[in-house]
Amino acid sequence: MDRTMISNIESGRFGISEERLRRLASIYECDDTELIDALAAMTGGRVRGWWDEYRGKIPPDFVDVAELEHHAKSLRTLQTAHIPGLFQTEDHARALFDLFVPPLPRLEVELRVAHRLARHGVVAADPGVPYAGLIYEAALHLRIGGRHVAKAQLKRLLEESERPNVRLLVIPLTAEGFPMAGDTMMYAAAASPHLDTVEVDSPIGAVFIDSPTQLSNFRRRLDLVEQVALNPEKSRDRILEIAGEL
Repeated sequence: MDRTMISNIESGRFGISEERLRRLASIYECDDTELIDALAAMTGGRVRGWWDEYRGKIPPDFVDVAELEHHAKSLRTLQTAHIPGLFQTEDHARALFDLFVPPLPRLEVELRVAHRLARHGVVAADPGVPYAGLIYEAALHLRIGGRHVAKAQLKRLLEESERPNVRLLVIPLTAEGFPMAGDTMMYAAAASPHLDTVEVDSPIGAVFIDSPTQLSNFRRRLDLVEQVALNPEKSRDRILEIAGEL
């Protein structure tokens, strides 16, 4: 295999067969069987997913996030200002997009809402992807869309927390600080840790991170945040208490 071919494969311009991938792994003296097998499973060619219907209609990073969730072996998220997108109700999502400045065209709002609702399939499937969501309590008090919409949203969270593959953990207002306070992020675990990806929300869109050092740091930060969060049972009690105040 010549250097030009290898360069094109490494840059993603050309695809690669499983046989050729395993040959390259041997040339590179890579003996990480888990990584090689995970990469080999990706050589069958890209399959269109439901998210592809939205390409060119909503921001590209929305589509990329949905595809990342679909392929993840497990998900961990941290939300400090919003309800996790996977569990937002239709009314909540629409009210959220209606807050954008400048205002979004009505068609784009509806497309974004439909896309957000469709993402729920990754946890609702049988089996659903294992999901652990950390939510700062302040996000639960926001009355996006008004009192009735907010109450219905909290009820939805309680229902979702009963799924066997879902853990929702509330970070109480009384927490004495925690790493990544103010951040919204998702850690998508792959078949091999080398292929994990972190997505961080920013004012200009999603930022995707796959540096091994940064991935390790994000795992450690999420572990530390979990230490200050309420357990699943107490988290449900807190959500129920907040809903009762509406």
